[in-house]
Amino acid sequence: MSDALKHECGIALVRLLKPLEFYKEKYGTAFYGVNKMYLMMEKQHNRGQDGAGFASIKLDVTPGDRYISRIRSNQSQPIQDIFAQINERINAEFTAHPGLKDDVALQKKLIPYIGELFLGHVRYGTFGGNSVETVHPFLRTNNWMHRNLIIAGNFNMTNTTELFDNLIKLGMHPKEKADTITVMEKIGHFLDDAVRKLYKQAKKKGLSKIEASPYIIENLNLSKILKKSAKNWDGGYAMAGLLGHGDAFVLRDPAGIRPAFYYKDDEVIVVASERPVIQTVFNVPFENVTELPPGNALLMRKDGTMNISEILTPLEKKSCSFERIYFSRGSDAEIYQERKELGRLIMPKVLKAINHDTENTVFSFIPNTAETSFYGMLDAAQNELNKQKNEAILKEAGNLTEERLLQIQSHKVRTEKIAIKDVKLRTFITDDSSRDDLVAHVYDVTYGVVKPSDNLVIIDDSIVRGTTLKKSILKMLDRLNPKQIVVVSSAPQIRYPDCYGIDMARLEHLVAFNAALELHKDRGTASIIEEIYQKSKAQIGTADTEIINHVKELYEPFTDEEISDKIAEIISEETIKANVKLIFQSVDDLHKACPKNLGDWYFTGNYPTPGGNRVVNQAYINFYEGNPERAY
Repeated sequence: MSDALKHECGIALVRLLKPLEFYKEKYGTAFYGVNKMYLMMEKQHNRGQDGAGFASIKLDVTPGDRYISRIRSNQSQPIQDIFAQINERINAEFTAHPGLKDDVALQKKLIPYIGELFLGHVRYGTFGGNSVETVHPFLRTNNWMHRNLIIAGNFNMTNTTELFDNLIKLGMHPKEKADTITVMEKIGHFLDDAVRKLYKQAKKKGLSKIEASPYIIENLNLSKILKKSAKNWDGGYAMAGLLGHGDAFVLRDPAGIRPAFYYKDDEVIVVASERPVIQTVFNVPFENVTELPPGNALLMRKDGTMNISEILTPLEKKSCSFERIYFSRGSDAEIYQERKELGRLIMPKVLKAINHDTENTVFSFIPNTAETSFYGMLDAAQNELNKQKNEAILKEAGNLTEERLLQIQSHKVRTEKIAIKDVKLRTFITDDSSRDDLVAHVYDVTYGVVKPSDNLVIIDDSIVRGTTLKKSILKMLDRLNPKQIVVVSSAPQIRYPDCYGIDMARLEHLVAFNAALELHKDRGTASIIEEIYQKSKAQIGTADTEIINHVKELYEPFTDEEISDKIAEIISEETIKANVKLIFQSVDDLHKACPKNLGDWYFTGNYPTPGGNRVVNQAYINFYEGNPERAY
């Protein structure tokens, strides 16, 4: 994605099922779990680079010994920072206690972070600031072991205000109005309630206060707690939690918007946001890693048993398609093929734009994450070229000379590494004109490979704001003096905000939205802009289930091609000499390429939860009123 876009988060959970001595004997270290967590978090650094956090729990410790450890960082390389600090602490303990390396029991007693249960998180901030206090995991502490709660997740709630108000009605006083806090406190409330009830039961059975503790652990119903807690949640989430005594859970939203995968053998239970992370770190095949079903929770008990429990009734599955287009690493076997298919399916539109002139066309990609779709596009281009060769040979069969045959066969698809992003530009100049001049040089180009008679086809993952294309990429490509620049997006036009975890909150930042506005002004139908505003305002206070997405009306009069052409006009400054053409993937072809991830609300406005329609209308109201606040 050439536009800068913050998105997503990643979770990693490891539950060791054997005593630490087992891992020391088999793998040479009792820090097996810590090492695996480092790898799992590092393999998911693509999902979040604003911050990272790590938490661990030791099981069956003596009262008075520390059993929960947590460390968080918002440094420039947060994962490295976290594990450098952990390593420093381990080495300090080894230095202070000679012989500690061979005594696993003493290691567990003295060294933080070693344990049997681990939770890690990598973060891209989509709400609030980026102080270390906003970094997951979040911790809710209590002197009762069972009531300690650690939460981390990849999620965004559309109804945080409602959830916050519900906490107030319960008599609570949350420290801030953020979805992570409200979610944690809601779970914490029902956890407290369950523990109190079990304690009363234990007392009625004649158990002492000390005897009540194992009774609570044995009878705590985590499934019931989650059902009560999540009853009114509206959003996309893959949420993980640890309880102080050793129970743990991972819960996925009913529409399956956010991803979660798990693996279990007789040594470990593992959960991650991406399948290949587990495959690589634990060296297990694709088929052994399972997707957590929507609306379900993976529940782990202190005794090591695991089960899958339906917490919320699953909705129609609308897993985020951006996971397949861009967010997740392309090393996943399915995602790799899907991204190639995105490139293949869009090729007919490309051939039409270049009038099937593959001989005078150079194909390339920007940025590197679009490379897999580029390979798919090349497959389709090669098929077209083979067709052209066959037609030429058949047409000239009677008069075909050896020289002409060699000429036909020598025709190849022309591919080049055209644009290179050297570094992430960090400018100290605040003046807009100076900043724009610097941004124009983010990418460098390869000279001497494009002729003035050539079409230059560049594929991108998606086009969100169009800012980088306008300020940088098109200017750089135009220096090569092509006849035509064809920019291809492997994703459809992004027309609506996301409210489930991707940082696309403001409509006016979407270039497709601005193109629709301009088309209405061009055609004298700009009155619809206020009409949509009034309709959206009229629905304020209406139940989410009754709200209609009126922003769809903005796009209804126009074809996809008309909007694409207007976007091309918007991003093409007068200094651009080449003809600029934009081609977007169709929604139908997106679904063909990614049949398991049909979430498409940012393209179609069809939100999978009721809160989505409220958010998009509020985003429109904010745009119309010039309010820069988020709609959720």
